[in-house]
Amino acid sequence: MLTLRLIYETLVFVKVIVLDVCKKELSKFPQEVIEDFVDAVALLNKGVILNMPLSKQMPSIGKGTFELRFKDRSGIYRVFYVIKKKDAIYAVHAFQKKTQKTPNKVIELVKKRIRSL
Repeated sequence: MLTLRLIYETLVFVKVIVLDVCKKELSKFPQEVIEDFVDAVALLNKGVILNMPLSKQMPSIGKGTFELRFKDRSGIYRVFYVIKKKDAIYAVHAFQKKTQKTPNKVIELVKKRIRSL
C-alpha cells in the first residue's frame, strides 16, 4: 500500500521596521544597493531566514543581531538588523564599510540603538 503525505509550506509574515535614522543612512546608498536592500527586506518579511553571503549573524554585538551585506562598484555596504521576540525585525544602522574590521564606534552605535528599542 502506498501512502502519500502532503507537506504544505507556509509563509510566516514578519513585521520589518526600518528606524527613521536608518532610512536616512540608507538614502545615501547607491540606487542598486537600495534595491538589493528592499529585496532582502521583502524576504525577511516573508519569514525567510537569510544566510551568508547576504546575511551574517553578529553574536558579538548581541543576541539576534545580523548584518546584511551588499557590494557594488562603489563599495561595500552593511545594514545591521535585530530580530526581537520573533514578532518584529528592526533595521537599526546602515553604513558604507571602508575597512576590513567593523569600527568599534559603529558597533557601539548599533548596541545603543538596539537597547533603545
